[in-house]
Amino acid sequence: MRENAVLQADSLAVGYHRKIVVDGLSFSIMPGEICTLIGPNGSGKSTVLKTISAQLSAISGDISMCGDALCSLKEKDIAKRLSVLFTQKLSTERMTCGDVVGTGRYPYTGTLGILSDHDLKIVKESMELAGAASLYHTDFRQISDGQRQCVMLARAIAQQPKILLLDEPTSFLDIGHKLHILTLLRQLARERQIAVIQSLHELDLAQKFSDMVICIHKGKAERIGIPEEIFSGDYISALYEMQHGTYDPRFGNAEPTALKWNPRIFVIGGGGAGITIYRRLHRLGIPFAAGVLHESDLEYPVANALASVVVTEKAFEPISSESVGKAFSIMERCEKVICCTEHYGTMNAANRELEQHARAAGKLCDFVP
Repeated sequence: MRENAVLQADSLAVGYHRKIVVDGLSFSIMPGEICTLIGPNGSGKSTVLKTISAQLSAISGDISMCGDALCSLKEKDIAKRLSVLFTQKLSTERMTCGDVVGTGRYPYTGTLGILSDHDLKIVKESMELAGAASLYHTDFRQISDGQRQCVMLARAIAQQPKILLLDEPTSFLDIGHKLHILTLLRQLARERQIAVIQSLHELDLAQKFSDMVICIHKGKAERIGIPEEIFSGDYISALYEMQHGTYDPRFGNAEPTALKWNPRIFVIGGGGAGITIYRRLHRLGIPFAAGVLHESDLEYPVANALASVVVTEKAFEPISSESVGKAFSIMERCEKVICCTEHYGTMNAANRELEQHARAAGKLCDFVP
């Protein structure tokens, strides 16, 4: 465990009615860090978050918050240190978005919950920071899911927490709102030194926005580490027990299962030019071959995932006569050839031979059937 951690769990077991869902969970989060829980549906990510936020009691183990045991803190004390944003819809009646954000100030108000001028200033600043300032007077029931998430995040910010806990904050949001929410969380972590712990299903975003990743699988915290450690090799495929398709940890790309039949079309690609053709052929159910591609080529991971056969060359090496010969052999058995590249250089010069051969054989086409 790390000194000065703002949130710490030691040998934590969580679950319902004394039935353990996740066991042996130990981690520490420093101010300014973003920690993301990933794992299959039903693995227990939300249960972990609800236990950390004191909505559920831990079955065993310890949780400390800002140096104090969670079990020793009163509800109001927890609310001043931890702000929570869960996915469930908030039921409101005649409340504006400003009213909803104002509830984030209740840990600091008196019994009647009356907001001071200082509280109202914080509410407006929080809504502006979350990109929701224009919604201040709008009925909370009349806004979109994306706007709702921004308002709820503003409410969490208004609470002025040291720890911000979010359960799938990007669910049901378009890509623009997803990036807005996660960029804002990054900003809050960096500028206000807020520790963020969240669960995400978007692995590409978890990889880009997290400082630490906790992988929940089969009742355990199977791996804990920085994204570079977690998103490597075949681990993500194993974590999600993927039986259909592949996941490329370098780019955060998931691709469907390749059509492993005899290829009908040969695609000459390179430099990313063939990616759209590969995906279109796959959607049409047409098995294809691709080549000659360097193993370092931008489009190699997509071709390797979707093509029946890929003819490759080592990175940074000119295409060899052996690779060209292999490509010729496959091309001869294909009905058509599509050439996606218009430029040839030193390293891919031999692909020009493939294009010329296909044209001479009357197989070259510039469209997908």
